[in-house]
Amino acid sequence: MLGGTTEATQLATALAKTGYDALFSYAGRTNRPVAQPLPTRVGGFGGADGLAGFLKDDGITHVIDATHPFAAQMSTNAITACGNTEIPLVAFERPPWQAELGDNWLSVSDITAASLELPDHPARVFLAIGKQHIDAFAARPEHFYLLRLVDTPTQALPLPNAHAVIARGPFDEAGDLALLQEHNINIIVAKNAGGQGAAAKLAAARALGLKVIMIDRPHIPARRVLGTVGDVMTWLDHSADLGV
Repeated sequence: MLGGTTEATQLATALAKTGYDALFSYAGRTNRPVAQPLPTRVGGFGGADGLAGFLKDDGITHVIDATHPFAAQMSTNAITACGNTEIPLVAFERPPWQAELGDNWLSVSDITAASLELPDHPARVFLAIGKQHIDAFAARPEHFYLLRLVDTPTQALPLPNAHAVIARGPFDEAGDLALLQEHNINIIVAKNAGGQGAAAKLAAARALGLKVIMIDRPHIPARRVLGTVGDVMTWLDHSADLGV
């Protein structure tokens, strides 16, 4: 299983209760990944070819892609590797968030588009996108940026006026409401990751009437997608019974 989400941990817990020989793989984006009830590896594979070689060498018979919805390269590599090795693949993916009554969302296609949508005058921005792409906002130094990161930065942030809060979700509405008010935030930039663990900031934004610049999910080639632990386990049980 390619993991890294709350849903992946839920699925790992279910797999640990079965007789399946399962392996949990982390990309290694954080220094302190969540402990799993399965044997775990950390690190990349060297692209689609490297992943295909790993799958063959380890005798993997099924692959579950439970990575983050924005881990498009990893998901694409899994599709290619499983296609080339004829190993069954399923994605375990949470649905995207949908705007609700009272939300003030602006949907954009990617990180760059999000930075361009920030106002010309100085604003106070909650940059809720993780650490991988914050440098895209270095071209907009007139703003204050609040970051929430899993790990303490090991080098200076590429933003001249920023504050990082070190925390790991899930988060709740009361806590996010207090965070936004404490830092006088008036705009949130977020990836449409879906799920419950990080949805609290959207409820808090709704309560405060804040604008949310919502980054759409990246394109991933067609694949089979399931949305619950039960559905994934049924797929796994059924395909294992068929010997595929």
